[in-house]
Amino acid sequence: MERLPRLKTSDHYPFLLLHVGTNDTAKNDFEQITADYVALGRRIKEFEAQVVFSSILPVEGKGLGRDRPIVEVNVEVNIEGEMTYSEREPDENQTISEVFILVGLSYLTRLQILLFLVFLVIYLVTLVGNLLTILLIKLNPSLHTPMYFFLLNLSFLEICYTSSVVPQLLAHLLVEQKTLSIAGCAAQMYIFTIMGLTECCLLAAMAYDRYIAICNPLHYRTIMSGQVCAQLVGASWTIGILVEVAQTTWIFSLPFCGSNRIHHFFCDIPPVIKRACTDTSKNQIVVLALSVLFIMSPFLLIILSYICIISTILKLPSVEGRRKAFSTCSSHLMVVTLFYGTALFTYLRPKSISTPEGDQLISLMYTVVTPVLNPIIYTLRNKEVKGAFRKTIGKSISSHNQRN
Repeated sequence: MERLPRLKTSDHYPFLLLHVGTNDTAKNDFEQITADYVALGRRIKEFEAQVVFSSILPVEGKGLGRDRPIVEVNVEVNIEGEMTYSEREPDENQTISEVFILVGLSYLTRLQILLFLVFLVIYLVTLVGNLLTILLIKLNPSLHTPMYFFLLNLSFLEICYTSSVVPQLLAHLLVEQKTLSIAGCAAQMYIFTIMGLTECCLLAAMAYDRYIAICNPLHYRTIMSGQVCAQLVGASWTIGILVEVAQTTWIFSLPFCGSNRIHHFFCDIPPVIKRACTDTSKNQIVVLALSVLFIMSPFLLIILSYICIISTILKLPSVEGRRKAFSTCSSHLMVVTLFYGTALFTYLRPKSISTPEGDQLISLMYTVVTPVLNPIIYTLRNKEVKGAFRKTIGKSISSHNQRN
């Protein structure tokens, strides 16, 4: 590192090509060595140089490469300052039959313990918040309404959704070999995608409920009967299960070969498809079509519902009436914005602006952050839920005093 100021480039020689060999795999695993190259590349970038590392790692030793062919890793720092990664293996037709290696967040080597503690706290708060929401709705008859029936299902979905990713992420932050079997990868994708699409449909059902409540309040109880609410929830689960089981089964019927390293911290659809050693253009078209049809369709229904809701609210004569009407759907609108904002940006943005670090940061938003915000949004902004909470605590204290 101390020799870096001597490395200069010119108009005639704009690139620095460094060939770095190492025999230190007995102490450091493959991800650690790669992370060291990344750190070195960022240091060189400060001197406005464009660098390409070429490193040949030995197969002997403790590292993850001991059972694999010799690997060539290139870390490129381009002129714009963005870092891109590329990997090649001499035998690109070698079939992957056992495990994937999830290398997401491996470049944050020194922050692994801190990230573990932060994500653990967030995950526990997510579980407690959503479980508390479910219990409050179950225990308080005043909350046995269509809106809270949907909220109960949303809380259950959030628990399953985040639990499909975060426990595995926490475990990988504590171990060197961040491996996941192909069967485990498939199971994670099944659960994650089913819960995600079901939540899309459920949010649309909740928007329809708010539309009826505000735009047609006199017929609300008749239209939003218990049977209709159950049918809407059942339809959400049916669409989520049928579509995502078919899509995930199709993805894992593809042959995987070449590198088994996935630049992500969980088995999301785009990075897994990249490991397929066949033409995946049709699969990518199908994924895009399903995203547009089953993610954008509920989103359009939500937009149409809120256009009608806002139009109705603006026609109300009193300011207080408009405020109360809007407060009944503001929490749902915030949740929709958080969920769809990150989902649409992830799956529908152009590949030209996609980077591994950016993809992982966005994924952390909708797998870790959003599930913990939903119960907070619905409890802190909802007087009925806060009242039910105080009533439940009061009953618990009084019953405890009577026993004593």
